[in-house]
Amino acid sequence: MSSIISCSYFRHTIKEPPSSFILQFNTDRQTVYRGGGKLMNKQSNFPKFMLLWAGELISAVGGGLTSFGLGVYVFQQTGSAASMALVTLLAFLPTLLLSVPAGVLADQYDRRLLMMLGDGCSALGILYILLCMMRGEAALWQICIGVFISSTFSALLEPSYRATVTDLLTKAEYSKASGLVSLAGSTRYLISPVLAGALLAVSDIKLLLIIDICTFFPTVFAAALVRKGIARKVAERQDSFLYSLRQGWKAVTGNHGILILITVSAALTCFMGTFQILAQPLILDFADSTTLGIGETVCASGMLASSLFLGAKGIQQGYVKKLCLSLLAAGVGMVGFGLWENIYPICLFGFIFFATLPVANNCLDYLVRVNIPDELQGRAWGLIGFLSQSGYVVAYGAAGVIADGIAARLQISVGRGAAWAIIAAGVLLGLTAAVLYLPKSVRGLEKETLC
Repeated sequence: MSSIISCSYFRHTIKEPPSSFILQFNTDRQTVYRGGGKLMNKQSNFPKFMLLWAGELISAVGGGLTSFGLGVYVFQQTGSAASMALVTLLAFLPTLLLSVPAGVLADQYDRRLLMMLGDGCSALGILYILLCMMRGEAALWQICIGVFISSTFSALLEPSYRATVTDLLTKAEYSKASGLVSLAGSTRYLISPVLAGALLAVSDIKLLLIIDICTFFPTVFAAALVRKGIARKVAERQDSFLYSLRQGWKAVTGNHGILILITVSAALTCFMGTFQILAQPLILDFADSTTLGIGETVCASGMLASSLFLGAKGIQQGYVKKLCLSLLAAGVGMVGFGLWENIYPICLFGFIFFATLPVANNCLDYLVRVNIPDELQGRAWGLIGFLSQSGYVVAYGAAGVIADGIAARLQISVGRGAAWAIIAAGVLLGLTAAVLYLPKSVRGLEKETLC
């Protein structure tokens, strides 16, 4: 998911300014700023977006196979939630730290070329893990190195991909595109788990890694075709890196409502990251990998349902209210997910949780995107990704340790320790969602989008 809120494990998953940076859109035809302040008409390239989206869809399936397989592999090898969290942290940290410079690069260089380099080279990390496993069992430190390498190159992809969506589409298509992006992200939870569980029943994790490596190529090919069909827009003046960074910082922090939204998003990603980290050990504590795969697929069908609705209809108004309600429902889903050691209520509340994510992502994406001029989109996405997703670092670093600590103190299993941590995070998520609706500056963001 692609966005400010995401449940990515490896590569890709939501992630945009003072009033002086807001563009006024004509009701009949949209206009955007490009290099040197020159105003030019913006036309839709939805077929090209669909080509790029198809490549990301295939890539998401491959990434989901790897994340599922490595999660099961590490937990079976170590029996520790903290070890699983460490792998996820090292996979995520480079993307977070490099998101800001990657955003600046996305505004200064060819965005489609950066996507090709980022996605293509990130296969090297998966290939390293595969080679280690072919020589015997891969140690935890070797898996950590592999995911770190893959994530480092993937950092080039996210801001360029987000900014390319803005390049290709008109404002009226943003909401629909956001739903489709969420749909592509949902495949790593809807298709990948059940497919990985079936493949693990007849083979081992090496097959999953091989398939994942093969799925990198469609994304690179799609980006190459889109790059060939769209002329690169070059600014008349090449700003310095620090100057570009300062401009992006002003765009992000100059609007009080956007700043509050990003700050609260950091807390939200912390709570959701806790769920992401601990859901697998919770289920694996009483079930096998096949049941885990089926359970994850059923839960993720909630994301599919809401993504399909958003892809077809989008959201037309009430973005702030729908954002808060969806996050409140996500908190309820997390609490219910951890209450029972039974796959059926887990699937029910997991469905509720995942169904809320595309709605929240869509609202956040729209409220932020329409308040930032196109020439600042890349660096803005990078900065917003860094600030809002910093909550994942806290979750990935602490959630596994907390779950193991609860299990040791209460003398219960690691899975039940994970359940109590998820319940606590769900309660905090619901409270945060309720508070988010209070500031007038946040509600005012929606009024500005109607100008």
